[in-house]
Amino acid sequence: MKRIAILGAGESGLGAALLAKKQGYAVWVSDSGTIADSRKEQLQAAGIPFEESTHDEEKLLACELIVKSPGIPPTAEVVKKVATQGIPVIDELEFAYRYSSGKVIAITGTNGKTTTTLLTYHLLLQAGWDVGLAGNVGKSWAAQLLEKDHAWWVIEVSSFQIDGFQTFKPHIAILTNITPDHLDRYDYEMDRYIQSKMGLFQHMGPKGKAICYLEDAYTSRGMLLKPMQAELYGISLSKKQARGGYSNGETLEIAVGERHLHIPVTQLSIQGKHNILNALCAGVAAALAGLSELQISSGYSTFINAPHRMELIRTSEGVTYINDSKGTNVESTFYALSSFKQPILWIAGGVDKGNDYSQLSSVVAGGRVKVLICLGKDNEKLKKAFGGILPKILETQSMEEAIHWSQELAQKGDVVLLSPACASFDLFKNYEDRGHQFKVAVEKLTQKQEA
Repeated sequence: MKRIAILGAGESGLGAALLAKKQGYAVWVSDSGTIADSRKEQLQAAGIPFEESTHDEEKLLACELIVKSPGIPPTAEVVKKVATQGIPVIDELEFAYRYSSGKVIAITGTNGKTTTTLLTYHLLLQAGWDVGLAGNVGKSWAAQLLEKDHAWWVIEVSSFQIDGFQTFKPHIAILTNITPDHLDRYDYEMDRYIQSKMGLFQHMGPKGKAICYLEDAYTSRGMLLKPMQAELYGISLSKKQARGGYSNGETLEIAVGERHLHIPVTQLSIQGKHNILNALCAGVAAALAGLSELQISSGYSTFINAPHRMELIRTSEGVTYINDSKGTNVESTFYALSSFKQPILWIAGGVDKGNDYSQLSSVVAGGRVKVLICLGKDNEKLKKAFGGILPKILETQSMEEAIHWSQELAQKGDVVLLSPACASFDLFKNYEDRGHQFKVAVEKLTQKQEA
C-alpha cells in the first residue's frame, strides 16, 4: 500500500486526506499547528492517524508522496528535507486532478481571479452545464470528488498552488493580470513571481486554450520568460481581437472560432474597467466551453459578486458605501478608485506589503478623492504619499470611527470606499473580518440616522 503524508490539516489538507484514504493510500496527516476539533473528528471517523504541533520527520521520509498545504513554503525545513530525498511534494489541486475526468477551467492572477472564477462558474451553471467550483474559492476539490465528479470544473488557483503542480493541465486557463504581490515568498524577485503565475500554462499543449490580458506588462514579460504552447486568446481594451475579447467600454466583443459575440456592457451586473476585463475573460472561457451569446448575456446580468469585492453595502442620504476589503494591493485599489466618477471618501491602510503608492496618484489627484481616512497602526507611508495631494487626511484604528467621520464629511452623491491597498492583519483577523466590520459599522450608522 502506497504511503502518503498530508502536511497541514486545513480545508485542502483534510480533503486530500479523505480522498487519499478512499483511493487506497496509507494516509497520515501532520500539522505543525493545532488541528481543529471538527477536523480531528472527521479524521478519526475515517480511520486516518494524525499528529499536531510537530512533524515526525522519520515518518515523513518513509512516505512515497507528500501533499502539502499551499501556505507552507518550499523553503520550510521539513519540505526541504523530504525534497532532498527525492520524495515528490505536490499540492491538493494536483492530487485531486489525478482523480477527476472533468474538463478544467483554471483561473489565476494577482487581481480579479475570484470575480472571474465566480463569474465563469455562474455562466456555466446558469446555462445548465454540469459544473463544479473549487480551489481558492469554494470547498476543497479533493473533498468534493468524494461525492461527485463534474463534466466541468472552474478552479481558482494561487501562485502557491501552481508551485505544487506536476501534471495539472487545464482545458482552458485564464491569467487575469500580474502585479507585485507575495514577493516575500519569491525572494523579492519579481521575475520569479511572474514565472510562478505562468506555470499555470506549463503542461498545456497546442490544443489548450490560454486567455491573457494583452495590455498587462508583467504578463507580456511572462510570455517571454516562460513561453506557452497553448493557443492564445487575447483580452484587450485597445484593439479588436481576431481570437479573444475586446471592449470599447460600450460593447463586449468575443471572438471564438467562427463565432463573434456582441454583448452590451449594460448587461453586466458588475461595473468598472476591471470588471469589464473580468467579464471578457469569463465570457471567452464560456464561449470556448460552448455557451451561446444569449446564455452568456443572460448570465452576465444575473451574476452576484463575492462579498468584500466592490460590494454595495448601502446608499443612505445619497451617500453610497462600498466594501472592497479584498482590495489588498495597490493595483486592486487603483481599479476600485477608477470605478467612480463621484467624489470619494477613501478608507485605506493596514499592513503595507512594500507598496508603491505613486501608482495611485493619477486617480487620487484632481478632486476625485476628497478625504483619505487611514485605518491602520502605522499610517506614515500613506500620509507621506498623499500629504501633498489630498486636502484632508485623517487616521484612526477604529472602523466605527472611520465610518462616523465618513458620515460627517460626506455629501449627497459621494462614495465612501473601503479599499485598503494593504493586508488586514494589524487590526483585523483577515480581509473578511475587516469587510464585515465595515458592513456592521455602516448598518449601525444608518440605523442611527433613521431613528
